Amino acid sequence: MSSSKVTNSEEGPPRGVCINDALTDDELRAILSRLPGDADRDVFGLVCKRWLRVQSSDRRRLCVRAGSSMLRRMADRFTGIVELDLSQSASRSYYPGVTDSDLSIIAGGFRQLRILKLQNCKGITDAGLIALASGLPSLQSLDVTNCRKLTNRGLVAIAERCCKLKSLNLTDCRSITDMLLETLSKSCSHLEELGLSGCSNITDSGLSVLVDGCHHIKLLDVSKCSKIGDIGVSKVAKTCNSSLNTLKLLDCHKIGDVSIYSLSASCPNLDTLVIGGCQNISDESIKSLVHSCSESLRQLRMDWCLNISDSSLSCVFSKCRNLAALDISCCDRVTDATFLGLKRAGYRSSLKVLRASNCPRITVSAISLILEFCESLEHLDVRSCPQITEVSCSEAGLQFPEGCKINFNGTLTEANVMVDVFF
Repeated sequence: MSSSKVTNSEEGPPRGVCINDALTDDELRAILSRLPGDADRDVFGLVCKRWLRVQSSDRRRLCVRAGSSMLRRMADRFTGIVELDLSQSASRSYYPGVTDSDLSIIAGGFRQLRILKLQNCKGITDAGLIALASGLPSLQSLDVTNCRKLTNRGLVAIAERCCKLKSLNLTDCRSITDMLLETLSKSCSHLEELGLSGCSNITDSGLSVLVDGCHHIKLLDVSKCSKIGDIGVSKVAKTCNSSLNTLKLLDCHKIGDVSIYSLSASCPNLDTLVIGGCQNISDESIKSLVHSCSESLRQLRMDWCLNISDSSLSCVFSKCRNLAALDISCCDRVTDATFLGLKRAGYRSSLKVLRASNCPRITVSAISLILEFCESLEHLDVRSCPQITEVSCSEAGLQFPEGCKINFNGTLTEANVMVDVFF
């Protein structure tokens, strides 16, 4: 008769053995890695001091609002942090907020840091960035959006000493000039994403020098850079032809058809293009772009492009089958004719977001056609369209997709978080 006794090796540790005696740190880390979220990982650390130590050393991301003393404690506890977010709210001020002293602590205590976010930390200056540059040579991503005290001095130090930099967001850092772009070109050849929105001192010359050394730019945002024109954009398009997939040129009034033709000729992988407010762009250049980027283009913003008409918009809809978001607000030459042609062609679209506010010549008939061929629609903005109201749509018997948000009313300056994700 065979024995039914189970050995200890088959049933796990014998009774009375502490789990901390049975499991190594590596085995605890294996358990920790299977927990689905940060909340569960935090609970793991509450079991005992040893589990807290394992959890702390394994943590890679932190999002905090802390002063100098707390940052020191966190640096001692979380030794493996690679991403740190100290961003502040744009609408609220936390006194004293992040300071240059805090940046010095980060530079000395978080030596493995690769990603640092400092959005709206308005108290930091060049001195803090110089400290970061000295202590974090392996930094790969820095976001200092709306840190308006920063100048070339601090950011040049970052560019010169953080040569592995891949992403740099300088939105609304209004004091920087082409001098910084020259340094980036010389020192940061791996740069892939650069946000310069609102940096009004940047010129075509600076962009041209930048891409002489940074050939792999994937995302470039020069929105509201009034000195940027066709020369700079064309140089970027030709130099970063295979890598460029997102280009934002909002309110760059000097941009015209030359830039769009350059993108058509050189950038077949373009995914997102923002040309809102570029009033010198015509139907013909948009048609050229659409023919070149019909498979790749997913987001297109061309609000206030006053020369855009049914001719190019019909081409956008019929060719760009992967388009997910489109903004034609204030394009007052667009009519129902755009959509009537698509009905005859039996068109179907994957469009999720359509902004068509202040398009006075579009009627309920166009909305009916849009609903017919845009079955995935999630957001429709028709504010200030005098012929389209909630009442008129109801009287026409229109059935909007379940979960689709329709905006009939409100000011044109209202922010929409869901739409802003695209543009």
